[in-house]
Amino acid sequence: MKNYIGIDLGTTNSAICAYDGENLRLFKSPDQNDVTPSAIFIDKRSNKYVGKRAYDNAARSPENAATLFKRLMGTSTPVRLPGIDLTLTPEECSSEILRVLFGYLPEEIRNAPDTGTVITVPAAFNQMQKDATMAAAEMAGLGNVALMQEPVAAVMSVMRHRKSDGTFLVYDLGGGTLDIAIAQSINGRVSLLSHGGIAMCGGRDFDRLLLDNVVKPWLLANFDLPEDFSTDKRYAMLRHLATWAAEKAKIELSSSDEAVITLDDSELRVRDASGTDIYLDIALTRERLDELISEKVEESIVAAREAMDKAGLSSHDIGRMVFVGGPTQYKPLRDKVAFELGIAASTDVNFMTAVAEGAAVFAESIDWASQNRGRKSGRGSLAAGGGLELSFSYQARTPDLKAKMVAKLGGSAAQGTAFQIDSLDTGWSSGRVALKDGATIEVPLAKPGENLFKVFVFDAAGGSVRLAEDKIAISRTAAQIDAIPASHSIGVEAREKIGGRVVLDYLVREGDQLPKGGNKTFKAEESLRAGAAGSIKFKLWEGAIEDPVSDNRFVGMFEIKGSDFSDGVIAKGADLLCKYEVRDSGNIVLEVSVPSIGGLFHSGRNFYSRLEGQIDYTKAAKRIQDESERVGARLQEVAQHVDDSRLDQARKRVDRASRLGSESDAESAKQAMDDVQEAKKLLAQARKQHLPVIRRIELNKAVEFFDSAIRQFARPAEAGAFDNLAKTAQRAIDHNSGDFESLLDEMRRRNFLILWRQDWFVMDRLKWLSDRPFEFPDAAEHEKLCRLGRQAAESNDMDTLRQIVGQLDGIRVITSSEDDMLAGSNILVG
Repeated sequence: MKNYIGIDLGTTNSAICAYDGENLRLFKSPDQNDVTPSAIFIDKRSNKYVGKRAYDNAARSPENAATLFKRLMGTSTPVRLPGIDLTLTPEECSSEILRVLFGYLPEEIRNAPDTGTVITVPAAFNQMQKDATMAAAEMAGLGNVALMQEPVAAVMSVMRHRKSDGTFLVYDLGGGTLDIAIAQSINGRVSLLSHGGIAMCGGRDFDRLLLDNVVKPWLLANFDLPEDFSTDKRYAMLRHLATWAAEKAKIELSSSDEAVITLDDSELRVRDASGTDIYLDIALTRERLDELISEKVEESIVAAREAMDKAGLSSHDIGRMVFVGGPTQYKPLRDKVAFELGIAASTDVNFMTAVAEGAAVFAESIDWASQNRGRKSGRGSLAAGGGLELSFSYQARTPDLKAKMVAKLGGSAAQGTAFQIDSLDTGWSSGRVALKDGATIEVPLAKPGENLFKVFVFDAAGGSVRLAEDKIAISRTAAQIDAIPASHSIGVEAREKIGGRVVLDYLVREGDQLPKGGNKTFKAEESLRAGAAGSIKFKLWEGAIEDPVSDNRFVGMFEIKGSDFSDGVIAKGADLLCKYEVRDSGNIVLEVSVPSIGGLFHSGRNFYSRLEGQIDYTKAAKRIQDESERVGARLQEVAQHVDDSRLDQARKRVDRASRLGSESDAESAKQAMDDVQEAKKLLAQARKQHLPVIRRIELNKAVEFFDSAIRQFARPAEAGAFDNLAKTAQRAIDHNSGDFESLLDEMRRRNFLILWRQDWFVMDRLKWLSDRPFEFPDAAEHEKLCRLGRQAAESNDMDTLRQIVGQLDGIRVITSSEDDMLAGSNILVG
């Protein structure tokens, strides 16, 4: 009996289920809870606890505990346990949860070589976060593993409980993330029409709102505490216990109209500056909680509407909304969301375990023998042989109660020849059917999972014909996912031509059906000799912002380094043949062949992801400040000429990012970066809507910059060429031509080249790049080049300095359209 495992690796709680093709089983924690808190606690004697005991102890000894690390997956943010002087990575923490969950399974399931495990990830997870989750599974010692988007798992769970046709929306609000999925079911076959969500929206955010807006003001009003006590290490235990108490009260409001955030002084054992014992005794009502979480709930409603728009649906087209996730147990939240969207609410599934259940069911559909973890084929065939050119085609997997089998006969059979199908499970028999090409039988599928049948063939005299194969297995599935849309657009950065503008050549567009694969041809923009220090860069971006490309989210870089091949030269203009696959989970696999050197390079070996360049959110304040100021300035420029509500929304995001970025904790920094990214999306939408006006702003800015800072250094021919470009760009605006962005890029490129001749500019640029280590994937390489650059500047070796500054710009990841003349991929669209 094969076993299929589903794991919901959650921000606050995790769960594990097993499915054998027929029955689903939830494995409870040792304390008999359906879910296990995603918490780790290590005491001073190095005893490690995972789950509820760890969660309870974490509030009292936060310096010995790790929680909420899922939010940091795919980053280089350390998870520090100063109480025992230990630092872990988010992957290591997640691996502990996976190891404990997997340990709930019976030994025969854990050790079975054909056990397959699906771990769910939010649809909003990017490539780095998915890679980190796979790394955690590997650390945990799990065998066959695949990832699946949480909305897909939730849909599979819904289909197990309710098989009626129709369109439904899954609203999955967990401890850390929101996932929205819209699915259509027809005869047990499900298509995901769209999905979306918010990476930083969940029960944890509700707890923080309670702490910041209810608990902290009450403490300041009742005790002698400094205004900044929320960042004072002396009060760390007070903050953690207060958050723990606020969460308990929040959960109590799921079943009561009122609750109390309470902790007596004997539990807290903390005194204020005057020596008074601190306690908590704060009344909390549903009305107050509703008021606090209203902004987050409204953001979730907007995300649901966006998913509906992507699917081209209105509330009238959607039959019901299924709620999943712990926070959705709060009925006022369900009522608010259902009312605002105009869709009837449903609670068909277990709020807490639906995702794990759906993942286990989905695991059964995966072909675990395949390297790419693709889905099993829905068609089957059997070559019967027996002296006849006879085979049978059949539905190998179907959610229906019956399946068709069709006889395929090459040539002709003697009159009276017949065949028969018998069920090996129930004894059902089709009886003898005349054998001819195209003869069809419908066989009943009596049970979920595998149904076994035997084929008999009889000659004209009624004698049995010996067959080479005579057994057929048909699986009756809980549901069959026919379409999984990509949650993000993913593109490779490349230039349109040598020195041309940077564009994205998309591997997959948001909404494309997964899995998806294909081939693309690029060309090397510069040569690379075997053993040389450089590399050919394939930079991947997530998002659909056309200009500038760098406003999208950077998710990875696949490099072909000079050290990766031992002989030959990849010449400028050489073909780079890229084969790619985007799997069900959204994971990307790249393979690049270079015919000119006979080289084959696979992304599994040196694909930038977990190991380099990830953000450490404990050190991201400068980057957040820089990004916020840059986007804020662009918003201000546009808002002076354009009236668009999206600009107001973007401004609110940037303002919140600036505020959160100044806080010390990694969660706030992560939320701030997400806010900046959302502001960029809104700005791009406004740009598209008001393109002529914003193009004019961009052109005026480029011309003003040339007149004020560049013209004095330009040669007469250069000044004339720039002026002509400006006139051509103005005509492109007047005629709504798509050439404008290329012309603007060319103007910026010429500005940069004029400045590049000036020694002072190169020295200033070295200083500017030295102050921006957060823009580089390899901190050590950045520091080394900056040191060499300073040495060259001190010795007035300008040729070497230019070479080093060029190298620094070439390895930058984060750029803007104004300063990326040297940075970026060095490949061309083929």
